[in-house]
Amino acid sequence: MDSYDTRGWNLRDAIGTPWLWLIVGVVVAGLAAGGWILLRQGGPSVDRTWLQMQERGTWRVGMDPSFPPFESLDAQGAPVGYDVDLARALAAEWGLEAQIVAIGYDSLLDALRVERVDAVVSAFPFDSRMTKEIHYSPPYFEAGVRLVVGADSAIESVEELVGRAVAVEWGSRGDAVARRLQREGIALERLPFQSSQEALDALLAGAGDALLLDGVSLRLAQGEGKPVRAVGPALDADPYVIAVSIKAHRLQAALYEALAALEQEQELEMLENRWFGEMMREE
Repeated sequence: MDSYDTRGWNLRDAIGTPWLWLIVGVVVAGLAAGGWILLRQGGPSVDRTWLQMQERGTWRVGMDPSFPPFESLDAQGAPVGYDVDLARALAAEWGLEAQIVAIGYDSLLDALRVERVDAVVSAFPFDSRMTKEIHYSPPYFEAGVRLVVGADSAIESVEELVGRAVAVEWGSRGDAVARRLQREGIALERLPFQSSQEALDALLAGAGDALLLDGVSLRLAQGEGKPVRAVGPALDADPYVIAVSIKAHRLQAALYEALAALEQEQELEMLENRWFGEMMREE
């Protein structure tokens, strides 16, 4: 399987900046309107989660600290990583402190349900089956399968893979995408390898024309200075999002606003570069 567990759409990849504020505005207005309707109908109008956060002065964030560079423990046992810094940056937008609560990955949603935490920020994937009880933020990282080529490659689309050799890790999601493209009529040559690192090495050595790789492994390779780039959107999307209770309508709106602010201020890009390394810039 892939070297990294691809549990989860980079905000700027998923939504162009001109559209971001329009979408955020519509969503925030919708959330506010929903609260007004509840008030008129005599239903609950107060976000208890948000009120308790203000009373405590903290935002309790559940995460499984076993998935670097998103979350792990340093030598002193303190949580560090992309998601840790993201949680702290979001909390700072609200004048709060982020309180990281270490929880096993499989128990994160249970902790949210019983109000042990206010949110889950843990390289967490969007799951449409859970939307009746869980609200998901806009995505902040795309971990899905990407079409990857060398920095100087002329390939600019999936359609240009016809007759090309495409490296994959055998049995991975990238392998599944390659097989799907073949079934859809893209006559590519599939080159399977035992690991994603071997597949990446093959691309860099010229043994393959392209590579199908998860977004986390791609970003790590770019941070290490590997001359590779992604072509087009994810071919099998796996966006990382923040999960909160469906009842926490004020917190939901605050997340939209804060993520948009961090994106506009380029804080998300700086965060990514801090934990993955800076990507090579095209001249």
